[in-house]
Amino acid sequence: MQTEESYAAVEVKSKNKDTDKKKKKHIHSVNYKGFGKKTNIFFNILIGLFAFSCVFPFIFIIILSFSDETAMVVNGYQLIPETWSLDGYRYLAQMGDQIIQALFVTVFVTVVGTLINTTLTSSYAYAISRKDFKFRKFFTMFALVTMLFSAGLVPGYIVMTSLLGLKDTIWALILPMAMSPFNIIVMRTFFIRSVPNSIIESARIDGAGEFRTFWKIVLPLAVPGIATISLFAAIGFWNDWFNALLYIQSDNLMPLQYVLMQIQSNIEFMIENAGMSSMIGAAGIPKEATRMAMVVISTLPIALSYPFFQKYFISGLTIGGVKE
Repeated sequence: MQTEESYAAVEVKSKNKDTDKKKKKHIHSVNYKGFGKKTNIFFNILIGLFAFSCVFPFIFIIILSFSDETAMVVNGYQLIPETWSLDGYRYLAQMGDQIIQALFVTVFVTVVGTLINTTLTSSYAYAISRKDFKFRKFFTMFALVTMLFSAGLVPGYIVMTSLLGLKDTIWALILPMAMSPFNIIVMRTFFIRSVPNSIIESARIDGAGEFRTFWKIVLPLAVPGIATISLFAAIGFWNDWFNALLYIQSDNLMPLQYVLMQIQSNIEFMIENAGMSSMIGAAGIPKEATRMAMVVISTLPIALSYPFFQKYFISGLTIGGVKE
């Protein structure tokens, strides 16, 4: 009996050694099946052509803004202009003071409006992302309903002018876009996916309040989402001209987009009254070159800011793409 028990003990020990050896095995390499070299080259060329097709229209507009007006009237749009000229920019330079003032207003509205929009949107989205918030379903539906329905132009105008008294003030360009329901939904999803409840509970156990938890812990983890909605808000404020049309009467409060639209309207008005649409170059008003120059001035600053947000923008949009 002792010998049988000893043999059994040896067999158990040998099995344990085998299992321990199996557990200690490490994965040194992983083989995966990918595309071939020719396929990768094909897709790289295809994606490169698609990227170039997205960038090319703006490059073409920049080239046209430096083209001579007479050459464009005679030869049409050319990738390599027959004659280069700065007439479009010179014409806009004649209104330099007005454009610089409008640019200052637009930059101020964009920066302040983006900060307000990001702060309010992030706070609202964080509240409705927490499962322990009692009224989160109500406020989520409240945000969704505003995406589908609006009070209308007339009630909004009455609220801004009569109730709030913001007509012909800089805040009339900021407050109508202070919150975005779409950005709220984006940030709500981001908070749910990227901020674990265990971190928030740990902060509460350590004695942190809601505001401190949000400011010290949640916001640093939500930088990609905040950068994404900040870019959306900045583009909206930069391109806005309709609020200026409704609420602004003072020339020193006109944003850049509205001033450029007025310049374009004035050019069209002068051309129609002069009856010289076929001799626009001789009339001294470079219509097409000025139009392209206005597109460059209004688009280039916000386009140059995009690379700084690109890394956060991509990660912010792809959040929730993988379901755990």
